[in-house]
Amino acid sequence: MDQINHTGLISGMNDLSQLEIAVKSAQKMVGSATMQLDPEALEHAGKAINDAKEIMNRSSETGVDQEFISQQKKLLDQCEHQLIEAKQ
Repeated sequence: MDQINHTGLISGMNDLSQLEIAVKSAQKMVGSATMQLDPEALEHAGKAINDAKEIMNRSSETGVDQEFISQQKKLLDQCEHQLIEAKQ
């Protein structure tokens, strides 16, 4: 079973499922953090993005479903851009 670094949770899902959920979580956290502009929430949103990127890197190593991974990367890039804008 895979362990998610930031939370210590263990999951029985495959990497693509984990990636999809991690990206959705990052999107929600970034959205919430940018509305609040709370420094701690912004930091946690950044960690969520980094966690999703780690899962994406593991997923891309397998060479499966590159279109799906590419779409998730695009969503993460948008989250990252939104977070950078909020911090300025």
